Order: sequence, then structure tokens, then C-alpha cells
Amino acid sequence: MPLASMAQNNTIKLVVGAPPGGTTDTVARSIAQHMGQDLKRTVLVENKPGAGGNIAADYVAKSTADGNTLLVTFTSFSINASLYRKLPFDTIEDFTPISMLANVPSVLVTRKDFPAQNMAEFVKEVKSHPGKYTTALGAIGSSLHMAGERMKMMAGLDILNVPYKGTAPALTDVLGGQVDMMFASSMNALAPVKNGTLKALGVTSTAELPQFPGVPPIGDTIKGFESNAWFAMFGPAGLSPKVVAELNSAARKAVDTPDFRKLLEAEAATAVSSTPEELGEFVRKDIARYAEIVKFTGATVD
Repeated sequence: MPLASMAQNNTIKLVVGAPPGGTTDTVARSIAQHMGQDLKRTVLVENKPGAGGNIAADYVAKSTADGNTLLVTFTSFSINASLYRKLPFDTIEDFTPISMLANVPSVLVTRKDFPAQNMAEFVKEVKSHPGKYTTALGAIGSSLHMAGERMKMMAGLDILNVPYKGTAPALTDVLGGQVDMMFASSMNALAPVKNGTLKALGVTSTAELPQFPGVPPIGDTIKGFESNAWFAMFGPAGLSPKVVAELNSAARKAVDTPDFRKLLEAEAATAVSSTPEELGEFVRKDIARYAEIVKFTGATVD
């Protein structure tokens, strides 16, 4: 039965593994509104934060495969496959890919008096003083943590990690000069870079971001470097092809709406949709890519 012709009280839940107010929640609520209009159904967001998104993912993996319970998740979905010793679900086998929703690049920011004005100077300075400099981590195992580890791995840099319980306190200590640097999402870095309280040395995207004029890609200096946070939609395994097609169509229409694109562009993020097959292939490659970085860090979570 087509989704749009199901009983009107048959609500679709978009389950989000993050608390209200964060980027994932904001993305999900905007998508929910537009999908609801397109499918002529009620689409609600249900927050199930915790364990890096695993609680929400497990909930959806064990849900009935009828298209009524979906997961809006983020980069940790791929990272957790190697970071956690044991997961209660299989990241590939227990989910049906529906569509990519957004990409969010990050920015390498330093305290404003850091002794480097660009990435080439940064690499030279850090290599000249191994173990001297510190980087703040808003969350162990996050895409921002992995961006930093990827940079260290590719450029042979020795930088001390300083973990925090959240992005806000991490950013506060870089602003205050207690920590030397961090990778921050473009959303969090925009204001302090614009007002000059932080210095932006490079972006993790392959091209410059219009919101950060004059800040080049890190990959221009560290060849091959790229790192983006992403947001995507999945259902439980076993969704029928017809249901997947309708959900994919509704999600892609939501991503293409001017207000969703404007919402993201204002924060230096990009609205991106995909076919289910493209998302499935992306996640398989992403899991392998992050497994290499997780192995380099030696990080594990029980």
C-alpha cells in the first residue's frame, strides 16, 4: 500500500540519536515537516540520545519493517562499527538505506595567538615541537575527533588530545587559550572566526567554503585529506522496495526545498540527497575508512 494512502493516523517516527536542539535534531525536524507535507501524513521526531547514536539505531533496527519507524543518523553510525567492541546490531545488515540528507565540513581552528598563519606553517610548527601542542575533543569517537586523528596520521603530527564532555566546553577552552586548537563543525566555528576570537587555518572540505573566505582546504597542504560529517536516513532491514522508493522520493524532495537548503547554507553545510544504493555504498566505504583511523588511535568503547 502506498505510504500516502495509509491511514492518516499512521504516524511516521524519525528517531534521532541526539538530544533536541543539536544539528541532527534540526536536520530531522526540517526533513520531517517537508516529508509530512509530501506524504500527507504526520511525521514526528523522537529523540533517543546516548551511546553515540547507538541507542536510537538499535531501536530502529529492532522495529517493524513497515516504513513507520526511521532513523536519522550521523557520521558516528560509521565510526561506531569499529569503535565499539560489540554492537547490538549489524550496521550494514540490520538497516535499509533511504537517502543522504546533508554534509557538514569542519574547520581547524586555533587560539588567536597560535604561532602559524596557514596550514604549511602549522605543519612545520607542530612537527618542530612534537607533543607540545594540544587539541580539544568535544566527544571521543566523533567525526571531529576522527578528523583530527586523520590529519595526524596523514601528516605525521604529534598533538596531545584533551577530551571534553561536549563541544561547548571544548570550544570555550580554545577561545580562552587553555588548549591550542580543535576541529569544530563549520556551524560552531563561524561566529568566533568572523569576530576574530579564533583563527581558522583550514577547512576539511575539498574546496573553499564561501562562509570562510580565504581559508583553504587542508587537503591543499596535506594531500588527500578530506573529512565531512554527514546526516542520512535509514529504515530497519527488510523494507519493501515500494516503501523504500516512496520514502526516498519524499526525503529527496525535502532535501531539495529552498528553506532546507537555506537552513544548511547559513551554517556552511550542504543539503545532499542520494539513491538508497548510493547511500549503502557510501556507508560501506565510510566504515572501512574510519576503521583505519580508529585502529590508528587505538580507541575502543565497550
